[in-house]
Amino acid sequence: MTDTSTLNPTTEDFSELLEASFAGRQLEEGNVIEGLVTAIENDFVVVDVGLKTEGRIPQREFYFQGEKETVAVGDKVEVYLERIENALGEAILSREKARREEAWNRLEKSFDKTEPVEGAIVGRVKGGFTVDLGGANAFLPGSQVDIRPVRDVGPLMNKPQPFAILKMDRPRGNIVVSRRAVLEESRAEQRAELVNQLQEGEVREGVVKNITDYGAFVDLGGIDGLLHVTDMSWRRVNHPSQVLAVGETVKVQIIKINPETQRISLGMKQLQSDPWDGVEAKYPVDARFSGRVTNITEYGAFVELEPGVEGLVHVSEMSWTKKNVDPGKIVSTSQEVEVLVLDVDGEKRRISLGLKQCQRNPWEVFAEAHPSGAEIEGEVRNITEFGLFIGLDNDIDGMVHLSDIDWNEPGEQAIQNFKKGDVVKAKVLDIDVEKERISLGIKQLANDPVNESGVKRGDILTCTVTEVASGGIEVSFGEDNLVKSFIRKSDLSRDRSEQRPERFAVGDKLDAMVTSVDKATRRISLSIKALEIKDEKEAVEQFGSADSGATLGDILGSALREKDDDES
Repeated sequence: MTDTSTLNPTTEDFSELLEASFAGRQLEEGNVIEGLVTAIENDFVVVDVGLKTEGRIPQREFYFQGEKETVAVGDKVEVYLERIENALGEAILSREKARREEAWNRLEKSFDKTEPVEGAIVGRVKGGFTVDLGGANAFLPGSQVDIRPVRDVGPLMNKPQPFAILKMDRPRGNIVVSRRAVLEESRAEQRAELVNQLQEGEVREGVVKNITDYGAFVDLGGIDGLLHVTDMSWRRVNHPSQVLAVGETVKVQIIKINPETQRISLGMKQLQSDPWDGVEAKYPVDARFSGRVTNITEYGAFVELEPGVEGLVHVSEMSWTKKNVDPGKIVSTSQEVEVLVLDVDGEKRRISLGLKQCQRNPWEVFAEAHPSGAEIEGEVRNITEFGLFIGLDNDIDGMVHLSDIDWNEPGEQAIQNFKKGDVVKAKVLDIDVEKERISLGIKQLANDPVNESGVKRGDILTCTVTEVASGGIEVSFGEDNLVKSFIRKSDLSRDRSEQRPERFAVGDKLDAMVTSVDKATRRISLSIKALEIKDEKEAVEQFGSADSGATLGDILGSALREKDDDES
């Protein structure tokens, strides 16, 4: 009788046999192994990996970069053995994971050698794009797509191209790549080659690629050079867009090449003749020219005499009368003005111009119309501690000093009789055109009462006391009592005991002798003492002397009686 148990093993027995056959292959789980395609059924590819069983791999895993991988029965393929699913021995295989493992191995070798790898941009994610590197996906940051910002990435999608690996993290499955790094390296090589072909002073044609506030970048055929705004034209250029446009073809000269930074400086104005050549002959000093205001600053205005040649009108040379004024209040940009050449320095490329010199000096004009001694009328513009400023023609001022306000009243008191806006008359005393000064006098409109008084030394005057002070008394005399003098204490009497100012009162009348007249200082000195001495001398001469037996009292008494008789 046959033992059926050996012919029909149970499921448990089969499982034991299968596990025994796998005992030597456990280490292959999680690795890539080679298998044999045994069948293609519907949506699956059946692969025998030598485990006495077969694994089923979905056909979609045989698509790579949008194209289907060709497989047929009998082909050998590499697959990833994940694990044995169950006791039936069904192997879980993956073609996609095998390809990924293969890609990571390949990419790590390239990363170690800093070699570029090929891939394709296949999708867009937050902050960048997804790149398929032949089985492994990588992240491409938006800033690493190109050297310059790219608005439309459409033409770059699904297109095989080189990328540089910036970072790899296999445990986390992260790869960061850069297309920009590859382009910069290629560009650097190309730039170095092109730079070696260029020479300073060489003239080339280029295309304007970009315009900035400070200049323009010109493509010289694969390499860019900077055309600075100051090298575009000899004339002032406020912004490069005034001269150039993007896409425009221009002829430029290579000014300088920096071999270390590979920066190229370009110029356009160097292809034109320098307008500053022979500038001293074209614009001689004291010659007048017309020009256009191109720029206004706080210290003056620049005037273009010809394209490329500008001169500066300093604020001090803008107006005869307006000092430290804002230049923008005198001229405006683009205004045509007439200027006078004050100085030329061809080496420093500087021309000093004057605006006011093209107008007549208002002090000269005033001097011609109002010579010394002429009378004028003007408004009080300002009052200072030393005098009055009177507004005159052509916006100039004349000054009345304190000492020229009134003949008799002190200047500090006389100036208080005026206020701003008062219209006054004055006489021109002196004009200094060079110093731009005009001296005026108000008191000179009337005759000097001192000189008009006609008094001379020895005259006897009747005076009125106007002020009593400790050092003497002030008196007035002449017509309308306009002339004043001060009698010192020592001149109040011949008798020392009577030399007391307090014995006089304001309004008292007295006689005094003129002892000196100084017309230069307008000072008339008076003395009561001198008059008394004079009277005594005359009395002695007329009526005898004390030596003849007559007393001084008798002599003076007789003299006074005779005087009274004459007056009666």
